[in-house]
Amino acid sequence: MNSYFYLSIAIISEVIATTLLPATLGFTRILPTLGCVIGYASAFYFLSLATLNIPAAVAYAIWCGAGIVLIALVGAMRGNMPNMDTIFGIILIVIGVSLINMNAKPVC
Repeated sequence: MNSYFYLSIAIISEVIATTLLPATLGFTRILPTLGCVIGYASAFYFLSLATLNIPAAVAYAIWCGAGIVLIALVGAMRGNMPNMDTIFGIILIVIGVSLINMNAKPVC
C-alpha cells in the first residue's frame, strides 16, 4: 500500500484519539478511554508503516503538523475559535511541513 495512505490513517486516528481525550475525564470513563487507547495505538502502528518508505522525520512532521491543524479545526467547529496568533502559527506549521516534504527523499 501507499505510505501516504498509511500516514493519512495515522493522522485520522490521532485526531480521533485527541478529540476523545477530554471525554475520558482523566481516564475514568471506560468508552472514551478505550477510544483513546485504540486511536493512539493505531496512529503509531500506521505511522510505523508509513516510515517504511517515507523518512521518519518527514512522516513525523506531516503527522504532527496535520494533527495540529485538524485539531484546531475540530476545536473551531466546537466553538473554540482560534485567535490571530494561533492562525498565524498554524500557517507557519503548514509552510514548514510543506518545505520539509518538498525536499524529502524516499527511503530505499
